[in-house]
Amino acid sequence: MTKATWYFDFISPFAYLQFAQFDKLPTNLEIRLVPVVFGALLKHWGQLGPAEIPPKRQFVYRFFKWQADNIGIPFKMPPSHPYNPLPSLRLCVAAGSKFSDVKKIFNIIYGKGLQPDNDEGVSVISETLGISPNDLNGNKSKEILRKNTNEAISNGVFGVPTFVINNELFWGGDSMKMMLDFLANPDLFSSGEMRRISEMPMGFERQK
Repeated sequence: MTKATWYFDFISPFAYLQFAQFDKLPTNLEIRLVPVVFGALLKHWGQLGPAEIPPKRQFVYRFFKWQADNIGIPFKMPPSHPYNPLPSLRLCVAAGSKFSDVKKIFNIIYGKGLQPDNDEGVSVISETLGISPNDLNGNKSKEILRKNTNEAISNGVFGVPTFVINNELFWGGDSMKMMLDFLANPDLFSSGEMRRISEMPMGFERQK
């Protein structure tokens, strides 16, 4: 078995779309699902989220719907987005972050289009997982989520969803083909040009 870690946040429809295509992955890939706080990754690396740039926001929302239609899965955005992902993340962690639980939460948010950070959404997610909404405020869930996010940052993860396999990062759903090529050929990044571009210096750096 090849071990892989999948870092995700429910706030990202890209994660929903990639998760829906896990059946395309090799059966000998053992995937560990790790929920993280996308906002904390953005803050650490000094980035804006896609939905924080108005023209990009419109493009990616249209892209989500287009891609969902192309791969044949239901897709309905919740009434408002971005939203506060902490309730869904903490409930996921409290339930154990199992594959079946992650699937249920994604389906509630993007399959049914329920708002996951209001009372109704939290109640539906809690009931579906069979756990109490009180687990939202449990210190254990908060600590695990914080630990997961710090682990992702220490592994160089800058966005979601991201697969990490043998210390190599594969960010976003459109990197799956490259990841499959890497699984078939572990020397994919060992060629001279791959090594050169992986270590090349910055030629110019913008003022931040």
